[in-house]
Amino acid sequence: MLTMNLALVSEVEGHDPSDVARVAAALSRQATRDFAPIWNMEGATVDTFPTPEDVPVGYWPMMVLADVQGAAGVHLDKDGQPFALIEMSDSWSLTASHETLEMLSDPWGNRLVPGRSIKPNQGRVEYLVEVCDPSEAAQFAYTVNDILVSDFYTPRFFDPTASAGTRYSFTGAIKKPRTVLRGGYISWHDPVSDHWWQQIWFGQQKQFRDLGVFDAKAESVRSWIDGQTDHPGIDQGLKKSDKKLKDAVALGKETAKSGRSKASALRAQITGLRGR
Repeated sequence: MLTMNLALVSEVEGHDPSDVARVAAALSRQATRDFAPIWNMEGATVDTFPTPEDVPVGYWPMMVLADVQGAAGVHLDKDGQPFALIEMSDSWSLTASHETLEMLSDPWGNRLVPGRSIKPNQGRVEYLVEVCDPSEAAQFAYTVNDILVSDFYTPRFFDPTASAGTRYSFTGAIKKPRTVLRGGYISWHDPVSDHWWQQIWFGQQKQFRDLGVFDAKAESVRSWIDGQTDHPGIDQGLKKSDKKLKDAVALGKETAKSGRSKASALRAQITGLRGR
């Protein structure tokens, strides 16, 4: 299998390049260390570039913008290749992680997995592979290099029944197959009615939504569904008061202090070597 190469580019005016580089490093480590082995992938890289013009041919761009105007998520360009739009916020790394993993697991937004419907009496359906959606809420996120990243489900998420000791999401937050956690959702196609359905949990309780028949004019099933679905905390970002975000920021400050110390020691050693 070929390694997938992603390019992270920020076009937000005044965005610190160091911030972009740190997030790219965290995303690359998450993709290689956490995601690829579980999803049986060869691997992936996430590299940062100063402008879209600097992105080499063959990389899939992920653009950070000040305002995506409702167009956040993974899309397909005129040549059918994936790219992602990420809205800048205090928690943009969580959004970037979400889009990175969903781009890697289903670049073209049409991957389906069969299974019994979670809606009673609906029979066998086709679930859209969106690895972060059921546990996308910040409370289920974790950190890589002290950068906040998204939880994601494993292939066992689609098992027909639950079994002891099985890992259904990376953090373990999902305890049973095809389970939606608070703040998340799951989407599927019912072949009998030809309608697309969702189970969402954005309020006090879970709800089923009938999205109707897929609009073939849309660039992909995923982009069509994303256009009809709220992503609280993902599209608009988290509030600074969010506990998960505050904890990650605190860890980041500790990381920065350690990094400065190592950098200082390295510079001193280099100076000594050059002075021999």
